[in-house]
Amino acid sequence: MPSSRPVDLPKPPAPKRQPIVDSRHGRDRQDDYAWLRAHNWQDVFKDTSILDHEIRQHLVDENAYQAAVMAGSESLCKDLVAEMRGRIKEDDSSVPAPDGEWAYGISYTHGAEYPRYVRRSRQGGEEAVLLDGQKEAANRSYFSLGGIDHSPSHRWLAWSHDDKGSEYYTISVRDLDTGNDEPQLIEDTSGGVAWSALSRGFFYIHVDSNHRPSRVYYHCLGKDSADDRLVYEEPDAGFFMGVGKTQSNEYIVIDVHDHETSEAWLIPAANPAAEPRLVAERETGVEYDVDEANGTLYILTNADGAQDFKIVTAASDAFGRGEWIDYVPHEDGRMILSHMVLKRHLIWLERRDGLPRIVVKRLADDEEHAIAFDEAAYSLGLAGTYEFDTTTIRFTYSSLTTPSQTFDYDVETRERTLLKTQDVPSGHDPADYVTRRIFAPAQDGEMVPVSLLYRKDTPLDGTAPVMLYGYGSYGITIPAAFNSNCLSLVDRGFIWAIAHIRGGKDKGFAWYDAGRRRNKANTFTDFIAVADHLVAEGLTRYDRIVAQGGSAGGMLMGAIANMAAEKFGAIVAVVPFVDVLNTMLDDTLPLTPPEWPEWGNPILSGEDYEVIASYSPYDNVKAQAYPPMLVLAGLTDPRVTYWEPAKWVARLRELKTDDNPILLRVNMDAGHGGASGRFNRLEEVAYIYAFSLKVMGLAD
Repeated sequence: MPSSRPVDLPKPPAPKRQPIVDSRHGRDRQDDYAWLRAHNWQDVFKDTSILDHEIRQHLVDENAYQAAVMAGSESLCKDLVAEMRGRIKEDDSSVPAPDGEWAYGISYTHGAEYPRYVRRSRQGGEEAVLLDGQKEAANRSYFSLGGIDHSPSHRWLAWSHDDKGSEYYTISVRDLDTGNDEPQLIEDTSGGVAWSALSRGFFYIHVDSNHRPSRVYYHCLGKDSADDRLVYEEPDAGFFMGVGKTQSNEYIVIDVHDHETSEAWLIPAANPAAEPRLVAERETGVEYDVDEANGTLYILTNADGAQDFKIVTAASDAFGRGEWIDYVPHEDGRMILSHMVLKRHLIWLERRDGLPRIVVKRLADDEEHAIAFDEAAYSLGLAGTYEFDTTTIRFTYSSLTTPSQTFDYDVETRERTLLKTQDVPSGHDPADYVTRRIFAPAQDGEMVPVSLLYRKDTPLDGTAPVMLYGYGSYGITIPAAFNSNCLSLVDRGFIWAIAHIRGGKDKGFAWYDAGRRRNKANTFTDFIAVADHLVAEGLTRYDRIVAQGGSAGGMLMGAIANMAAEKFGAIVAVVPFVDVLNTMLDDTLPLTPPEWPEWGNPILSGEDYEVIASYSPYDNVKAQAYPPMLVLAGLTDPRVTYWEPAKWVARLRELKTDDNPILLRVNMDAGHGGASGRFNRLEEVAYIYAFSLKVMGLAD
């Protein structure tokens, strides 16, 4: 780090080495730091006070070390938080969404970390506060609201919260006539509910001791949750579950899926006691998602080789794929991302050439039209509606330079009504900034899209630092959306860059498939190719690039650190999935069985074992120079457990050949999402930015 680094630093923590050897597929692998995984990790998620003392002390020592290295940055962090907070409207509110006689939304009071859930009559009148998140969060070190779902009768509100960061949500039911919660609590759930049509109860998902959504229950209002009826149990630990409703509100949908296969079960919302009815049996590699209108199912699927998805129809009582009829045919290069169906219209969100658009199809005559925008890179979201018999949909639009805008759109008249533009109280002039989309050649000739944001006055002569962000897993596309926080770097001369690498669906399903399992190396080499291209184009230098990614994007950071450490001036890895091989070999961990379709199953397959072993960041740390690195973790994180980054940092320090600091910052009160609260989380962002400015010599 630059000369602003403190002179008298303590030595970094050096945890003991306690080797264990794992033998698989004829290969021995030694892990010196496996002891950092608490034997009672499931219980620690619910009560962190029982964490082993030696492990806790190590994490405390890591926090003390990173604080010492970053000493002197307190004022900068404070300034950054103030800047970012200044771009947030303190008393912000959403545009209310209509549902029958009411319109529902959220609002904030000045200084509040958490929102209020509110409604008002569509005929006018005062806004009523149904749930005050700030009040519910009082005296809790962590608080996160989960699902907030009002009943069809508008009398009841089912809401959930997590106060550990471990994503075990407790459901409460509020009587909106009295404003009081019912005494019955439902613990260890995924957070959301689906109400029955008559508002007498709801469906929810229980999360087991290994943090897996394993059972769907029906809770009858006024009854003890111990007596809740088991509706569906998923025997395969490799599948996730969700429960929701069709847009028509006619059916409850139990969605069972992993990363490549899905299955749906329907229950009439008016008859919650009915047995779930299977839509089509799961077939490996076949995904489908169900909506319904007027007795017809509209199913988004990749069946029959439709890798970029198509929409088919079937009678609502049909069973099996044999009765599916193509309605919106498959087109190579047009990725249909999601769909919804109203009484008279089918709407879907698609992506062509890396850019999204919304398409509307009238059911009566199949007439189609699209909603699109002209910027070089932008984000478009289909916000949906509570209502079914309507011609109005809601969508959001933003770009790297344009704050988020919320529109209502009449799908018949094609009238677009701007309801709200994100307010930036401290001021923002899009004309001061440039957004571009460029393409970087990958090593195999593929062209990788890159979204750029920078100030008009930023010198493009190779001196500008770059924050290069990447993810590249699970088919997730990182949108070129407005991010007011990043302006704190951009206004200090950074170029903000998003690498739309393989492993996401930016260019269709094939783009995803080319960056997973045995093709995973493309994700890493694409990111390195983007860094190469930025340098080749004269926009920056290798030592001016700060690479950043989180979760699976943190795995990307670990891989590129091992593969091309010399091409990055610093690396920021947020809750990084870096102990990939050990995690995929441990089927007791929350996400391991559902993740095998994404990464491969190294327990059963020697080939999968070798592929994962070839890139797993923890297993590939070597004796070489590494750039300065900042690693963030959460003690109660059920997705990327705290010991993954802790072990990785220990091995990096053990083997690296340079004096650059490797910092581990562990949030002892939070999980995967970091600090809760809209302002509290800014402190973590500010810390990342302060580190980035510091290593680039711009901290003063």
